[in-house]
Amino acid sequence: MQWADTRVLMTGATGGIGRTTALHLLKQGAAVLMVGRSDPTLERLAGEFRSLGVPASRVKWAAADINRPLDRQRLATEAERLDCNVLLHGAGLPAFGRLQDGAPEDLAAVLQTNLVAPMQLTQALLPRLLTLPAARIVFVGSVLGSIGLPGFSVYGASKFGLHGFAQALRRELADGPVKVQYIGPRSTDTGFNGEAVQAYNRATGTAHDAPQQVAEAIARLIEDGAAERLLGFPERYAARLNGLVPTWLDGAFRRHRQALATPAADLTAART
Repeated sequence: MQWADTRVLMTGATGGIGRTTALHLLKQGAAVLMVGRSDPTLERLAGEFRSLGVPASRVKWAAADINRPLDRQRLATEAERLDCNVLLHGAGLPAFGRLQDGAPEDLAAVLQTNLVAPMQLTQALLPRLLTLPAARIVFVGSVLGSIGLPGFSVYGASKFGLHGFAQALRRELADGPVKVQYIGPRSTDTGFNGEAVQAYNRATGTAHDAPQQVAEAIARLIEDGAAERLLGFPERYAARLNGLVPTWLDGAFRRHRQALATPAADLTAART
């Protein structure tokens, strides 16, 4: 897919990965319809991008909540109006901590935003995408959609589900013009990860990537058409091993369980 012919509807555009990815795609020459929940934030972001030299004709925005049916239908209409041929799912909610400490309503919200809403938005846009000569649906998941990690049972469930949905849909649409792609970043250095997650990552030696690295990986995925790609080593290796023999990794997460049981303030103090 040539960048000059690429028109992306991108959810989660105001987040850490989303903002960086939107700008990177615009710099490549794509047109981007940025979707987020705050109209003023999106307008400021579009103005910032224009000040960096991005033509106003290639940066658009639409304030919408992907969890609302009417908003999803409005996005489908806007995508048709702007002739979007790439649907990039970047919106998501974080969830971290022991399952017994979480609120039931938070569990439901994470699954709705991270899994159900992308499925529903895909369903809303798919009939038109299938009429195009070539189109893409790109899911930004997580390496935690391939490895079950202590502390991320709810978030991981949403990303395992998203990964499975993308895989099944890819096979379902294999004979048509719509290519389905999935990318699984590892921990990324953005505000998406709160202090508790940062302390957990420090205590467990978890590596992280800069948002720009993830943005570049998403662009490469769109360029080369790969079905799916996981980011980071040893995460890619661990994901493959977990897929082959999941129980082999069960004993590898003692340090993670210990960190999960320790308050974030104590973890921070232990590292200073």
